[in-house]
Amino acid sequence: MCRRCTAWGAGAALVVPARGELARPASFIARARITHWFSVPSLISYALRLRDLAPGSMPGLRWSLFGGEQLTLEQAAAWREAAPGSVLENLYGPTEVTVSCTQFRLPAEVADWPVTANGTVPIGTPYPHLDFLVLGEDGRPADEGELCLRGPQRFPGYLDPGENPGRFLRFDGREASVYEDREAPGEELYYRTGDRVRVGAGGALLHLGRLDHQVKVAGHRVELGGHRVELGEIEAALRAAEGVAEAVVTVLKAAPGAEPTLEAAYTGTPRAPLALRAELSGRLPAYTLPRAFTHFETFPLNANRKIDRLAVTARLAEPHPDTAW
Repeated sequence: MCRRCTAWGAGAALVVPARGELARPASFIARARITHWFSVPSLISYALRLRDLAPGSMPGLRWSLFGGEQLTLEQAAAWREAAPGSVLENLYGPTEVTVSCTQFRLPAEVADWPVTANGTVPIGTPYPHLDFLVLGEDGRPADEGELCLRGPQRFPGYLDPGENPGRFLRFDGREASVYEDREAPGEELYYRTGDRVRVGAGGALLHLGRLDHQVKVAGHRVELGGHRVELGEIEAALRAAEGVAEAVVTVLKAAPGAEPTLEAAYTGTPRAPLALRAELSGRLPAYTLPRAFTHFETFPLNANRKIDRLAVTARLAEPHPDTAW
């Protein structure tokens, strides 16, 4: 259901902030007397840089919903401090499954919040009217793997039938097989989200990143704590470093015959690359340490106000001196 229909159906007013007002959400929320908020998490970091999220600055906010990208526990804690009376939920869902299909509600007490390997809030469990599978590389159910979904929210296929092959799968109860036809997929097929998740406590799913964000470095099948390291876990370790606010870690393609390299970008207080590398070396295997650390005053945002990872990667691909060697 669209946002305006949800608001109007409940007898509420839909208030859309102007671009300039997004930079200072607390000021906008107080001025417009907003009771329910829904945005991408990047807005929290942006507001923190502008010092717009003072403790208790949003006392009238009752519900706070975030989606569209990973919500970090640090972001959630900052928002909770500014809106202590608000229920805080993390939503997840690709466009192909009608935007939102899972939710995780953070406990009222911060002390009861989960601790996750990549420092992000779980995405929770799919809505009860949806079927889902977590599939390992062998196409069989697993505790960690690709999230696949079907149900009334699943779209009927792409307008260009050529996009359908490979994006859906059948499941016989034991093993999945990829749907390779151009025809519109039947309702019994699952949509492949391309997102890696891990099943956690109580069945809540933790979003690990995209399938194409898995890391293999220096010939190693990289592992940390018994599981493969995702870029998100390296980013979490970097965010935990002194003075670092936000972090993006990406894999840069190398020259033919050479292996890709890990590169890191961060905001916050500029740090000496060698000092950052030394701090991370106590948390990560040596072969997962980024080759370079580049400081950004702010990360570029895309049209949806999310961190523009493609733009960050393009910047990191340029020659720069901020290497750790």
